[in-house]
Amino acid sequence: MQTKIQGTTMPVLDVQLEPNESVFSESGELSWMTASIQMTTHTQMGGGGGLFGVLKRVAGGGSLFMTEYRAYGAPGVVSFATKVPGHIVPVEVGPGAEYMVHRHGFLCATPQVTIGVGFQQSLGAGVFGGNGFLLQRVAGQGTAWLELSGELVVKNLAPGELLRVHPGHVGAFQSSVAFQITTVPGIKNMIFGGDGIFLAEMMGPGAVWLQTLPISRLAHQIAEYLPHTENRQVGPAVGGGLLGGIVGSILSGNE
Repeated sequence: MQTKIQGTTMPVLDVQLEPNESVFSESGELSWMTASIQMTTHTQMGGGGGLFGVLKRVAGGGSLFMTEYRAYGAPGVVSFATKVPGHIVPVEVGPGAEYMVHRHGFLCATPQVTIGVGFQQSLGAGVFGGNGFLLQRVAGQGTAWLELSGELVVKNLAPGELLRVHPGHVGAFQSSVAFQITTVPGIKNMIFGGDGIFLAEMMGPGAVWLQTLPISRLAHQIAEYLPHTENRQVGPAVGGGLLGGIVGSILSGNE
């Protein structure tokens, strides 16, 4: 198996498979493939834990189906492109080398890698689309490729070193890093700070990948330019719409 990451702003991962070699991804990740690659959709591949593992993954916001891409009869290439501007990061997975990844961060992996729910916490309605904060655990043995949005900043935390992060900027981290969701200290900071009311506390040792472009913030910025019939009002309604937009901007910091 050989791999190549092409591109800069919107990179694509090319995986060249020898006959009978395979990789898998969640459903919907494929970009293109050559003729010798065959697709097989499973419910349990990469999930671990049989039916219970599948149901747990789905309850946590993951995909019900996994798709295997295998080369038959001749070498072939299968490609996976990023969905938003960002980076593709390969990580080697094994005993003592497991990773926690944000809910949209898993791109694909070799067959012995497993994907499951690593952390899930409800943060209230309207936060992260009402689904709470979810991290996937990437474990097993092999290579996984992660999709992280925006630019990347890697922090290597020393034992006991603490880092507080807006949850949307948490891309991935080694499982040796202690992790919990806390609230922003101070009622004024919560209401008027504009940065949301939740923070992720991360304590070393271990590496942390921070992403500069949380998908929720990108979606909020794009939504501002989409047509909304309720905003096509004049007179006093404009003031109400402006106030609603300000409040919405403050609340968007929670996502």
